[in-house]
Amino acid sequence: MSHRPFELEDWRTIFFDSGLSVETAFKYPVKMSLFKRFFKGIIHDRHPEDETPKVKEKPKPKYHGTVTPYPHFDASSDVSVLQSAIQSKDEDVIVAILVKRNNEQRQKIKAVYEASTGKNLVKAMKSVLRSDLEDVVLALLMPPAYFDAFLFRKATKGLGTDEDVLVEILATRSNKEIEEIKKVFKQEYQIELEEVIKRETHGDFNKALLAMLSAKRDETTEVNMELAKKDAKVLFEAGEGVGKADVSTFINILTTRSGPQLSKTFQHYATISDLTLPKALQLELKGDIEDCLIDIVKCAWNMPAFFAEKLHLAIEGHGTSERALNRVLVSRSEVDLQKIIEEYKAMFQRTLQEDIVNDTKGDYQKALLGLCGPY
Repeated sequence: MSHRPFELEDWRTIFFDSGLSVETAFKYPVKMSLFKRFFKGIIHDRHPEDETPKVKEKPKPKYHGTVTPYPHFDASSDVSVLQSAIQSKDEDVIVAILVKRNNEQRQKIKAVYEASTGKNLVKAMKSVLRSDLEDVVLALLMPPAYFDAFLFRKATKGLGTDEDVLVEILATRSNKEIEEIKKVFKQEYQIELEEVIKRETHGDFNKALLAMLSAKRDETTEVNMELAKKDAKVLFEAGEGVGKADVSTFINILTTRSGPQLSKTFQHYATISDLTLPKALQLELKGDIEDCLIDIVKCAWNMPAFFAEKLHLAIEGHGTSERALNRVLVSRSEVDLQKIIEEYKAMFQRTLQEDIVNDTKGDYQKALLGLCGPY
């Protein structure tokens, strides 16, 4: 099968088929723009063997991050440079150092800074940085689990809950990462994350979040064809059968099957229904649970495309959403940001870096561009 990324023309086809113009659809978070033609090969299905080159019979996973370990790393030298930059409030130097070090190296810098100066590097940064630049630098200085725990805290504290952030994190982190997030959240905020979600969300949406939080998703890459056919039939009956939709069935299958397994299930679903699964979800469900399950479908089918869409909406919406830019670029910079950038260009006919240049400025812009890597 020919592999190519999702392109803007494909989105146009989906929008027109659903009765929306491209302009109208992009004004809002894309929900039902998804996947009418996905099951006909527009986005290539997952092929684990293509993702992992074999060297001397031992698999060596490809690296799709944009931030790599700095080759000539010297924590003491970096601390010395940062000390001077903090004293002179030289934001340019601070950015240049931090975006060219991976997270493990930044943690070493924090430790050496505190050991040599007796001061906390995070507090030192807060004293000299402001606004969006401060936010992205502080995010860079957090270990991944701490950053995710912080995002959960921000999303659930104060007036209203940021449901999109909760779903984004839980739908895109591994079981091990989710367990670590729960551990860190309890350690940092003295309350179980599960209790916070129970308190802040309700109904079927609450059930879906708790199911993802349980970290029980199958993470094997093998696809069980018979299970895919069975799940497709069960989902069809749960969503398009007689009577009210069986939301629990959707939640159970979508939160426990692996990405490759779900991809095959979606393909089988398209052979037994006149609707795609996302369209069926739209017709049967409303509100947060609809958005949640559709996001899970997006992530299972093509996670980089899911994040590319998030970044596009952050830039093209009513005012740039720096929070979303920071969240995605920092959290994916050592995971799959390279692939996200490729999908972005294919989907929107311009590079992510070009849009960042047009919508941000100063050292904040340099930080974001640094996380995107060379282009």
